[in-house]
Amino acid sequence: MHNEPLNYPHDHNFLSSHQHRNERRTWIVIVLTLATMTVEIASGMIFGSMALLADGWHMASHASALGITALAYYLARKHRRNANFSFGTGKIGELAGFSSALLLAVVALSMIYASIRRLLAPVAIHFDEAILVAVVGLVVNVASALVLKEDHGHGHTSEGHEHHHHHDHNLRAAYIHVLADALTSILAIAALLFGKLWGWSFLDPLMGIVGAAVISRWSYGLIRETGKILLDYSGPSNVEKEIRRVVTTMEGAALLDLHVWQVGPGAYSAIVALSAWNGTNPVQLRQRLGKIHHLSHLTIEINPEDEPFDRTSSSDGP
Repeated sequence: MHNEPLNYPHDHNFLSSHQHRNERRTWIVIVLTLATMTVEIASGMIFGSMALLADGWHMASHASALGITALAYYLARKHRRNANFSFGTGKIGELAGFSSALLLAVVALSMIYASIRRLLAPVAIHFDEAILVAVVGLVVNVASALVLKEDHGHGHTSEGHEHHHHHDHNLRAAYIHVLADALTSILAIAALLFGKLWGWSFLDPLMGIVGAAVISRWSYGLIRETGKILLDYSGPSNVEKEIRRVVTTMEGAALLDLHVWQVGPGAYSAIVALSAWNGTNPVQLRQRLGKIHHLSHLTIEINPEDEPFDRTSSSDGP
């Protein structure tokens, strides 16, 4: 995705080349999740298992998160040619991923609350039926995870030595939600087995707390990654290094200022400010910079100088 040399004029469609496929995968998992959610919630209430009921409600919240994922794909695709989006709709997926991460955090807190209540007020559990439903839920979660597992794209610098993964954070958020469901299913099965064999019923709500702790960690990681992109955090070092390398090899040019940020999955925009003398060729510079891998949008500012620019006099220099 976005591996072709930069051309001008160009549009601002920085969506992943896997956009349609990822959207279809999400809808498949939504259907699986809704069906399993209904069975688990009903079974948890009938059989008295907090771990099973918690798993079902988590799947309900995750079905909502998957809905956010699908909606984000639709909106990004629908408005990809809308000129009102200055740098395209590539960040809609990041916004959806950030929202899903917040929902994951809420789910984790609700798990802790419900589990503590069940520890303080235990109820009778129908272990055999609850274990059976939990196993079915785990199978569905594993199948959903396989459907959503992201195919990593690898980026290369012009030297061919550096590799980078460019995540679709919208799809990754959905994948983490499914993994969270799988984790709670595994913990529920373990708790129910110990409760059935040794009477350790307290493990059922305790596993809910353990699962919440793990999900909280996943949520934090996703919030941090998507938050950086939404706030235009500086792009990958290999793109910046390549821009600096190209500029330093141009005769009669010196880099004054550089900003690189992400505008879509594996797509980056850059603003390059130069001091130029001896008639630096801006067309040649743009052509060379436009060949940098994953650089999809480029703005160049050239400040003519009568003599070579003194790097030591600028605080913004490289």
